[in-house]
Amino acid sequence: MILNDYLMSGNGYKVRLLLSMMGTPFEYVERDIMKGETRTPEYLEKVNPNGKIPALVLDDGRVLTESNAILTYLGEGTRFIPTDAFARAEMMGWLFFEQYDHEPNVAVLISWYDFKGLPEHGDILEPMKQVGAKRALDLMEKRLSGHDWLVGEALSIADIALYAYTHRAELGKISLAPYPGIRAWLDRFTALPGYVPITWTP
Repeated sequence: MILNDYLMSGNGYKVRLLLSMMGTPFEYVERDIMKGETRTPEYLEKVNPNGKIPALVLDDGRVLTESNAILTYLGEGTRFIPTDAFARAEMMGWLFFEQYDHEPNVAVLISWYDFKGLPEHGDILEPMKQVGAKRALDLMEKRLSGHDWLVGEALSIADIALYAYTHRAELGKISLAPYPGIRAWLDRFTALPGYVPITWTP
């Protein structure tokens, strides 16, 4: 397998983290999104016509895109996806939440403050994103204040998906101090077999 990725991307990190926890070997290809390397004609034609990372090229040449879809494919039949139908649906709910409520606020704030700088009208948009980030973290805290993991009593790809940007939230000027449940959950991750930091490549 070949993973086309950008090292500091939380979406790409999700995939690298799962692959490491599974002990699955893969080839890593850095695609610098800041230099437009996912917008070249070759990348658009042969890898991902949507011009994004991560993109996972399977051994048979097929390509998977969208980080949570890749997690679902890789996790199929493993301990990272519940076998119970209801728990599996709960897991999918968290994946949808991550992309619809969490990532558009937490990841965007990290991007603004750690990479790109505030956009035009950032003085108006930034407080709105902070409100959205707080709302998302409040919901996670409600679950994690009484449970070790987001679904059932075991780690799943829902945790991996939400860990990727949550553990770097303070780079987006989002304080995690009010969230003891989330902070304990983050600590549990670093003790997991196969855990690697976002700066890791194989």
